[in-house]
Amino acid sequence: MAELSPSAPEQESTKSERRDAPTPPLRPGAYDPADYAECVVRSAAEAEVSPLLVMTVLHNEAYKPHHPLWERLWQWWKPGASFGVANMHSATFEQVRRSHGLSERWQDLRDDQAFAIRAAALHLRDLDRALPERHVRRYTRDELLALGYNAGERNMRAFARGVPAGPMARSYLRRFRAYRGRAEAALRNAR
Repeated sequence: MAELSPSAPEQESTKSERRDAPTPPLRPGAYDPADYAECVVRSAAEAEVSPLLVMTVLHNEAYKPHHPLWERLWQWWKPGASFGVANMHSATFEQVRRSHGLSERWQDLRDDQAFAIRAAALHLRDLDRALPERHVRRYTRDELLALGYNAGERNMRAFARGVPAGPMARSYLRRFRAYRGRAEAALRNAR
C-alpha cells in the first residue's frame, strides 16, 4: 500500500516546528537543552506527560554533542548508538513509531530535534501507562519513568516493585535529580 503524502497545511506545520527547534551547535559542550523548552512544552502537552519530566530527561541525555554531523560520526563509530537530542535507540523508536502511527524514520531523529522530543514524550507516555499505580516509595513516579526511559520498561517495573537499581541506573537517577532545578528554570524562562 502506498503511503499518502501529508497535505500542504501538515507540511507547513512540520516546517514551522523545525524552526522552533534549532539545530544543536557543532561545537561540543555548547548544546543546551533549555533551547528546546517551547518544543518540550508542546510535545509534553500532546503526549499528556509532565514537561518537567521531558525537560529533565533531555538534560540527562545531553552528555554527547547532538549536532547531526556529530551524530552521523557517532553512528559510524558505534552503529547501535542512539539518535536525537533525546538519545533514542532504534528498537525503542520502532516501538513508539508503531504505537503512535509515526511516518518518520529513526534516522530522522538526528536531523529533526522537534520530532526527537516528540518521540521521547510519546515514549514517556507509553512508559507511564505501563507503570503500576502503586510502587515503592523510594522513587517518585517521574523518577521511575526516567529510569524506564534509560533502562527499559521491564527494569522500570522491577524498580517499582522494589528491586534495587544497578550502578548505571543509580547514576542516571542521581543526574536526573541533579538536573531537576535546571529543567524547572528552563521551563520557567520559556513561558
